[in-house]
Amino acid sequence: MRILAAGDAAVLVEFPGSGGPVSPAVLPFTAAAARGRPAGIVDVIPAARTVAVTFSPAAIAPDVVRTWCADLAARAVADAAGAGGSAEPPGEALVIPVVYDGPDLDAVAGATGLTRAEVIDAHTGTGWTVAFTGFAPGFGYLVGGDPRLEVPRRSTPRTRVPAGSVGLAGPFSGVYPRSSPGGWQLIGTTAAELWQPRRDPPALLAPGTRVRFARAGEAT
Repeated sequence: MRILAAGDAAVLVEFPGSGGPVSPAVLPFTAAAARGRPAGIVDVIPAARTVAVTFSPAAIAPDVVRTWCADLAARAVADAAGAGGSAEPPGEALVIPVVYDGPDLDAVAGATGLTRAEVIDAHTGTGWTVAFTGFAPGFGYLVGGDPRLEVPRRSTPRTRVPAGSVGLAGPFSGVYPRSSPGGWQLIGTTAAELWQPRRDPPALLAPGTRVRFARAGEAT
């Protein structure tokens, strides 16, 4: 684990790899930081194996930030090791209803050796967790699903993916919050509004949010 300077108002906490797509210490660190952060810490931004911590140099010294991050990171690594990297974040899962009508559903079935129905059952049968967000406002990278659904991105990305499209790429699943280019394998669509600037908070998904997909009509 390393703590690196990222300009004069941020540090980057870099966790060791674990063989998986996301370091198991990232979410414990982010959750612990959310429970209590010193005055002067501006934001805590998780990614796959790093967490960026921004701060106001006028309110807190960089050395204090580094010490705080080091303490949290050491505990996060220990917690992740003690849980075997398998502990689920607390809280009830958010249910996202999906119509499984995606144009790549047959391609995913062919790539995985599953039938269309088995792909849908695998996607809805396992809980997912938002590991981090990015790419577009409201886009969450979800992990923890059925490993049989790991498929590569499309060889040729689409120039336009409709808002609400539900996709797969590598170990991740995600929902496009707005129309944009994209190369994920699309297996369905949802009417859930992932990003709404007038809502508080605007993003439906945040790091650590537990998610369960359900066939549209089977969830409230």
